[in-house]
Amino acid sequence: MKILITGGYGFIGSHFIKYILSKYSDYKIINLDNISYCANFKNLKCIENNKNYTFIKGDITDTQTVENAAKDVDWIVNFAAESHVDNSINNPKIFAKTNIEGTINLLNAANKFDIKKFLQISTDEVYGANAEGYFDETQPLRPNNAYSISKASADMYVINYFKTYGTPVLITRSSNNYGENQYPEKLIPFFIKKLLNNEKVTIYGNGLQKRDWLYVKDNCEAIDIVLHKGQIGEIYNVSSHTEKTNLEVTKHILKYLNKPEDMIEHIKDRPQHDTRYGISNDKIKKLGWKNRYDFEESLNKTIEWNINNADYFN
Repeated sequence: MKILITGGYGFIGSHFIKYILSKYSDYKIINLDNISYCANFKNLKCIENNKNYTFIKGDITDTQTVENAAKDVDWIVNFAAESHVDNSINNPKIFAKTNIEGTINLLNAANKFDIKKFLQISTDEVYGANAEGYFDETQPLRPNNAYSISKASADMYVINYFKTYGTPVLITRSSNNYGENQYPEKLIPFFIKKLLNNEKVTIYGNGLQKRDWLYVKDNCEAIDIVLHKGQIGEIYNVSSHTEKTNLEVTKHILKYLNKPEDMIEHIKDRPQHDTRYGISNDKIKKLGWKNRYDFEESLNKTIEWNINNADYFN
């Protein structure tokens, strides 16, 4: 089995590559990554000499690069994306280019080379906010920021290619991932880094925005199961049903690092800040998946990793 993985030097993609190579000795991985600001060669240093691993530097928005990478693979898994909401507010155009145009390039290559499976890695943010309950995979998409709009658009193209051309697609939509070697722009690693430098952390609004927190290794196992057991043309939500507010997560980090709560500074909320995401995981559980990692233990492990790797992103 030969798999083209895009964005493999990023946070989730790098964890997934290591997971696959450790589990399947006969699988070969091609990693296509443009090495953007949040990619890191250190993420895959431990496997860079693995005979089953190949790296290609290139951008999914370049058609020829995508075709060169995809011409001899069985599956494509698309992790490559602009994903930071704050950045999407400042520059939505690059999110449309990478997340939409790049996905279309990959879908076209999948058709051209008769790829057996195309898995789009998406997000729970495409559904928009819900005050209570859980959205399932049939929920209409109501994204509220430039990032989630671009991901929802890409998802719709993926489904359209299945319906129009018969492209063998799958989609996973996961909740907030966290874990080791996550680039310090997302809440958990960003706040840890700031606090280790004895700097205050800034929370949007009252900090009561609620998220479902999913350890990255649980997500890797979910993606693996969907690839091997998922039904073509289907969407699978991936969530742990571990809901915590941003303020709760921040206070946990403060307590672990023995920092006072006056290190928190509340600032004006960002535009279109969704108050809660809640997605059902019933469908993927029917494939045999369930989250295995405890939130507090995994968060503490993540904090320790950041303490021991303070210079990792320098």
